[in-house]
Amino acid sequence: MRVHQCERRVGGTGGATGANGEPEPSDSLKAFGEVVKVFRKRALLTQEQFAPQVRYSVPTVASIEQGRRFPPPAFVDRAEDVLDAFGVIKAAAKHLSRRPGLASWFRQWAQMETEAVSLSTYECRLIPGLLQTEAYARALFVNRLPPLDDDQIEARLTARMERQRLLRERPNTSYSFIIEEHLLLRQAGGPEVTAGLIDHLLDLTQLRNIEVQLMPLVCNDHAGLDGPIQLLETPDNMWFGYCEAQESGQFISDSKVVSMLQMRYARMRSQAHSPEYSVSLLQRMRGAA
Repeated sequence: MRVHQCERRVGGTGGATGANGEPEPSDSLKAFGEVVKVFRKRALLTQEQFAPQVRYSVPTVASIEQGRRFPPPAFVDRAEDVLDAFGVIKAAAKHLSRRPGLASWFRQWAQMETEAVSLSTYECRLIPGLLQTEAYARALFVNRLPPLDDDQIEARLTARMERQRLLRERPNTSYSFIIEEHLLLRQAGGPEVTAGLIDHLLDLTQLRNIEVQLMPLVCNDHAGLDGPIQLLETPDNMWFGYCEAQESGQFISDSKVVSMLQMRYARMRSQAHSPEYSVSLLQRMRGAA
């Protein structure tokens, strides 16, 4: 099965901008959300009553109805069944093509993240989006060139914070992160932002499904010198990869290339500090901050 083979599209890094630097419109998301809300009210259900029936949290349901979150395929199917919507909800979902604050070339990967059973990420440029604090992300967007206006910054922050719900809403998904130690020593945004970021990372490492490893500053053998890597396993146990450069994103479905990325990531897990030592190192960094 191949969705795209090493497909490349122009856009900004971090999955935060459209190809022209503008936030992606959200009209179709808002329309879909209204459709769900109308059928929910027709069924005489509150969001609190509806959420457990579709097996999503109340905040997630609210975000979808408000057009702020792209609905996962499972939500669409369950909402259609629970609300007996005559096929209208599924039909409306077919026209969803845009996500606010996410680059067009990143949307497919972001959608697959919502259903993944495992996700592995190596980063050497900045803290991965799923691990960023709002203050850290804001510092990145404020310093972006060409400059962004306030509305663009808020759209990107909303999209980034929304993605992070995955870490807590999908406790059965396994998340592995390898990040370079120098990313924390750089103190992007300043010492206070870095201290908050380290606190956030330490908090996330308390979750059983999240593993964070730091790659040491001195590493004679390093399997990640070709750049960032993301690997994802679907519920059908299919594997896909995703890589980013400064002005491009690459979705990878070629099994040979994915296998090569898996080999590199596995080697990096052995080259990085252990999860336990990484937590200890983060604690020492926090004490010195």
